[in-house]
Amino acid sequence: MRTLVVIPTYQEAANIAWIIGELHREQPQVDVLVVDDASPDGTGQIADEVAAQDPRVNVLHRESKVGLGAAYRAGFAWGLARKYDRLVEMDADGSHRPEDLAALLEASQHGADLVLGSRWVPGGGVINWPWHRRMMSRAGTRYAQLMLSLDVKDATGGYRVFRRHTLERLRLDEVSSQGYCFQIDMARRTLAAGMKITEVPITFVERTRGNSKMSGAIVREALWRVTGWGIARRMPTRRRR
Repeated sequence: MRTLVVIPTYQEAANIAWIIGELHREQPQVDVLVVDDASPDGTGQIADEVAAQDPRVNVLHRESKVGLGAAYRAGFAWGLARKYDRLVEMDADGSHRPEDLAALLEASQHGADLVLGSRWVPGGGVINWPWHRRMMSRAGTRYAQLMLSLDVKDATGGYRVFRRHTLERLRLDEVSSQGYCFQIDMARRTLAAGMKITEVPITFVERTRGNSKMSGAIVREALWRVTGWGIARRMPTRRRR
């Protein structure tokens, strides 16, 4: 199965070449697409230099920083147009360990429409995360479970493997969510379409270089969107329309 790892970047000059090298050390057969949002620190140029030396690496340059969800949608569209069988979401900062990818790909090989790398199932965990980040992640998933009847243990994680047919059924042009709300949105859409999600334990490692992109705006977006989706689920069909 042809596999494309999509890595969105903004201000990841210290990490991008390193993470691609680590990924190919573990999974030499996968291709990589770096989706760079015009990083002012030269991340895109570094990715171009790596791509010039390695045919497995491609770079998609975007004109401005418009959000994680938009970056992934652009990367997915690029991969689908080139007939990849599986598309992987992966962070550039090393928090998603390349050595965990084998288990995710195996679960995808065995029929899962979407595989979630999960921090909160037995065998999963986090390293060097402050208590408030742990609480935020667990609370976000719990709220999504309550509002959306979302039957997953880690709804906000961003280490994932989609099968090609999964993305083709999800109408990506209708997805407007960003941040980790995008991850909740894609999981709920997958389940609503009657497809199968499998969670595989991963160890999430807090970045050691560069700055986190988490912000209050990302949290607020997730709160109001999940609340809106939950209310819409409870409304009679005619009124909802």
